[in-house]
Amino acid sequence: MTLIKSISGIRGTIGGPTGDTLNPLDIVKFVTAYATFIKKNRPQGSGKIVVGRDARISGEMVKNVVCGTLMGYGYDVINIGLATTPTTELAVRMSGADGGIIITASHNPRQWNALKLLNNEGEFLNKEEGNEVLRLAEEENFEYADVDHLGKYIEDDSFDEKHINAVVQLPLVDKEAIRNARFNVCVDSINSVGGVILPKLLEKLRVSYKFLNKEPNGDFAHNPEPLEKNLTGIMDEMKHKHYDLGIVVDPDVDRLAFISENGEMFGEEYTLVSVADYVLSRMEEDGKKGLTTVSNLSSTRALRDVTEAHGGKYFAAAVGEVNVTTKMKEVGAVIGGEGNGGVIYPESHYGRDALVGIALFLSALARKEMKASQFRKTFPPYFIAKNRIDLTPETDVDKILEKVKEMYSNEQVNDIDGVKIDFADSWVHLRKSNTEPIIRVYSEASTMEQADALGKKIMQVVYDMQ
Repeated sequence: MTLIKSISGIRGTIGGPTGDTLNPLDIVKFVTAYATFIKKNRPQGSGKIVVGRDARISGEMVKNVVCGTLMGYGYDVINIGLATTPTTELAVRMSGADGGIIITASHNPRQWNALKLLNNEGEFLNKEEGNEVLRLAEEENFEYADVDHLGKYIEDDSFDEKHINAVVQLPLVDKEAIRNARFNVCVDSINSVGGVILPKLLEKLRVSYKFLNKEPNGDFAHNPEPLEKNLTGIMDEMKHKHYDLGIVVDPDVDRLAFISENGEMFGEEYTLVSVADYVLSRMEEDGKKGLTTVSNLSSTRALRDVTEAHGGKYFAAAVGEVNVTTKMKEVGAVIGGEGNGGVIYPESHYGRDALVGIALFLSALARKEMKASQFRKTFPPYFIAKNRIDLTPETDVDKILEKVKEMYSNEQVNDIDGVKIDFADSWVHLRKSNTEPIIRVYSEASTMEQADALGKKIMQVVYDMQ
């Protein structure tokens, strides 16, 4: 069974039996549940829903089902076509819509697709809202519009330009410094919507570029998750030709990774760290102090170190973008995100946005007048090991995590999402997966060997309990 229901929507592989995969019948059910939820919560709203999609092969089919279902429920559909996740988020706000649906399975392989659900602020539904949509879907107590109240269908391809203009107009995007630096970059856009919007952004910033896997046909040239093991093509290109920077995005362009001029990974965890360092530095120059940042519990400690070095305060959130944005609003964070390359900059909007990350990173690199590899060395060196514990149906995960928490009660322990144990120079985080029968074990230390050893040590503690 590949149909996965979560608070932010539904995802699965295309085709197969109903109830087990992402197919037209289940798409109708979940889209109708979402429309019912939106109508219930915004009865006097604009009556408009934005729909955007990445370039997946199944995207056209899913889009047609989604749009037809919304129209059948009575909503006017603003179809913005091939669009990034952050573009769709911004389009909801800019158009005054009641919500939005992003058709993308993010970094999942080509056979997957998904429906990501937005509120009228262009932000993901929170846990309670997501659970309400799932409840409505199970009930299937729907009432569609009659013939005189069907929704209209509108196509609007103007939001790429609006998104780009909003990015380049951000006060901390130093257009002049970027232009004077005469950057030459190489971009891997994984045969999706990054190949549509990123050339326009780079041209606006006067950055020279070469694209790999540019054609937005959804036939991904490699595993689309922007991890080092999947990026040998662009890394080889960087090593053999002269570029100042390599830029890699996932299919819906909300995650971002950089490659230094020497062909080495800048480090996905350090995308947020480097951008946050730049934002904090610029705000310090303007006399602002005591600033706050947020990332999730499984992200590098380097963000905390950088924040404190600037006299600010760091806060941790549970894993998941909506949890990070909720915490950011609570503490008034000036920047936040996730260690998977997700940059959330509230000055723009509360959503991961690779375009914002690119513009701010290029601004930092230009103003510092240093190579990317030199920039990377200015940050604390940490390494994260990722392991897993496979579970049996008899495993009592909550009991195990509670025992781990008790065993390490003398250390700094955070239990808002599983159990994270902070040691003086390292940490380990255990949390139950929402999609697989496993416990994820993330650990960080000053070397990969130490990080892996720490993770395996805690794993052995768990095994000894079973």
